[in-house]
Amino acid sequence: MSNPAVKSKQIVADLFSVNQRKELKNAKFSFIDLFAGIGGTRMGFERNGGECVFTSEWDQHCQKTYQANFGEIPYGDITKIKENEIPNFDILVAGFPCQPFSSIGKRQGFEHATQGTLFYDVLRIMKHHQNPAFLLENVPGLTTHDEGKTFDVILKSLDEAGYDVFYNILNASDFAVPQHRKRIYIVGFKKELLKKKGVSFGFPEGKKKKVFINKFLEKNVSGYSISKHLQKTYLFKVKDGRPAILDENSEIQVKTLVSTYHKIQRLTGTFVKDGETGIRLLSENECKAIMGFPKNFKIPVSRTQMYRQMGNSVVVPVIEAVAKEIVKTLEMAKVTK
Repeated sequence: MSNPAVKSKQIVADLFSVNQRKELKNAKFSFIDLFAGIGGTRMGFERNGGECVFTSEWDQHCQKTYQANFGEIPYGDITKIKENEIPNFDILVAGFPCQPFSSIGKRQGFEHATQGTLFYDVLRIMKHHQNPAFLLENVPGLTTHDEGKTFDVILKSLDEAGYDVFYNILNASDFAVPQHRKRIYIVGFKKELLKKKGVSFGFPEGKKKKVFINKFLEKNVSGYSISKHLQKTYLFKVKDGRPAILDENSEIQVKTLVSTYHKIQRLTGTFVKDGETGIRLLSENECKAIMGFPKNFKIPVSRTQMYRQMGNSVVVPVIEAVAKEIVKTLEMAKVTK
């Protein structure tokens, strides 16, 4: 794997070839994928006709999975990449980490308040490129983080940057995946776009028909078993109905898959009645189904890293549905093809 800390001239040269690929593929729109993880957001936007012209992800294990599926290694630390080294694009997408912002921003401006946070890097890139639209994704707790001050700074910073902002909390269970997983989605458009064309943006409502986990459970899976000893001394040491055990009759949607799933937590964990010892962890394919990834998505890392990556990922069908509405709005505003 190449060093993600690429020199400036090499970045520009590489991005030129990326832009050539975009023209060859005749994409409907271009986007950049920041804090990309393993590429779930990219997949959702590509399914709507977009072409990714730049991506950034610092975690080397995620880079390995990303490369296996998209044929390229994301650039590393976004704080070390200058905004003018990123090619022009239509939509910025980012699942940025949540960090506390400075209260001094109320006195010296919101840009100052965000300095030292990764949201600042999102903001500086948008201010430079003046891209028509963006999608930011985060946990619902963002709205109450630091007593709501963080979210307040984010919204006001985006407003000052010239964007009309829409946000909503969506549950993955409404988008044909067997998992309850709530996330906040923040969408923005340059103010002049919507006002001039008289259009607006609406979030997708999802589907009324629920999808349950038993549809995706595999049988006779080996290698994921939880030892009899651990079952006796930990998992079932108390008869309180925990942890949740799945089988072919489980017409339910599972709890949120977390990045620490491999640590086998009895109070919050969900396991399967199967395997060599009768109880096992969710398999790789079951995790993919829960997160909305196709079966052919490649996972070239260890099982522990697989659980971490899946637990930290976006749910692809939710991103795809939100991306569809963003693209529809841009088309109505005559920004994209």
